[in-house]
Amino acid sequence: MKPLNRSARRSLLVAHVAVSVSWLGLTVGLLTLAIAAFSTGNPATAQAATRAMKIFGDWLIVPVALFSLLSGVVLALRTPWGLARHRWVWTKFWLTLITVALSIFSLRPGINEAAAHGAVDADLVVAPSVATATYLFVTAISVLKPWGPTRRGRRLRRSSGIGKGVDERTSGRTA
Repeated sequence: MKPLNRSARRSLLVAHVAVSVSWLGLTVGLLTLAIAAFSTGNPATAQAATRAMKIFGDWLIVPVALFSLLSGVVLALRTPWGLARHRWVWTKFWLTLITVALSIFSLRPGINEAAAHGAVDADLVVAPSVATATYLFVTAISVLKPWGPTRRGRRLRRSSGIGKGVDERTSGRTA
């Protein structure tokens, strides 16, 4: 697959970071509303919080989650980082794929059920808590880039000669 030119790569990177940070903010918002609905003794407050969660769930969860996943995959496949060359990228991919699936098939139905009843159970507090922790972890590994290459990445480095005094993060980039 042909690498992205510098302008396209930077534009997609900005979009990916923006939507990924939005996903983190969305889960913090959902967590705040879930805690409010779960801990209040006021039925009107619980109902308002669950209705707000439903708006987030109906309008934002799926598009934000899918765009984060898709933009990350395109960046991985169209830049020298690759999807399975580095453990941190591979870990991000799988964690994002799992959280997208959980957001669509578990969190949204849970939010819809809570909105229908006007009350939140502990599961709907736990789900955005775990999601928030996961997104913070994914953010940290995106910045720190730990763990080195995968077995496949080491094999590709050896076959291409990368790693012999050349910083692989800059090799292969287009100007």
